[in-house]
Amino acid sequence: MFDYQAPCWAKSRRVVGVRQHLKERPQAKGKQLSLFGDDEVLGAWRYSVIVTDMELPALILWRLYRGRADCENRIKELKYDFGSTGFNQKNFWATEAALGTIMMAFNLMSLLRKLLLKKQPHHTLKTLRYKLFGTAGYIVRSGRQRLLTLAMDMRRRAWFTGLWKQSKTFDRPVEFTPIFALPPPLQIS
Repeated sequence: MFDYQAPCWAKSRRVVGVRQHLKERPQAKGKQLSLFGDDEVLGAWRYSVIVTDMELPALILWRLYRGRADCENRIKELKYDFGSTGFNQKNFWATEAALGTIMMAFNLMSLLRKLLLKKQPHHTLKTLRYKLFGTAGYIVRSGRQRLLTLAMDMRRRAWFTGLWKQSKTFDRPVEFTPIFALPPPLQIS
């Protein structure tokens, strides 16, 4: 830990170095030193640096910043995967409504990803948007049932059908009672 002041900074800031052993913390965030990657001692660690103006002890700083470390990725995901860069309106309340709608959609997709895709590889929201919603389809009647017919190849159809079945059996984080009646669910053919 040391103080540093870059030429463009008005005041100096504390720099805290963090070193985590990969055997103890295999999922540790940070970078491995590529210059010493083949070195047995130095290659066994991940390194990161925290630059702050807080006067807290190094361990407390690391725990504080570690909890916030992934928020930048969520902001990027919201910005690039949901295209939430151009929702500013002329009216403040219209902008507030647009932001609320985008955040609700983001949270619903994040919940879907967390509950239904927990055993599958991590999909970005952009990938899920194309895999789930960018599919051509139409609704047809077969007797008294309505069917949703989707245009997709058999591999993707098996994945989608498995996702549909899993959505009927997962444990919801909360229970709620709808205030209006929904039409009967669509059958996928």
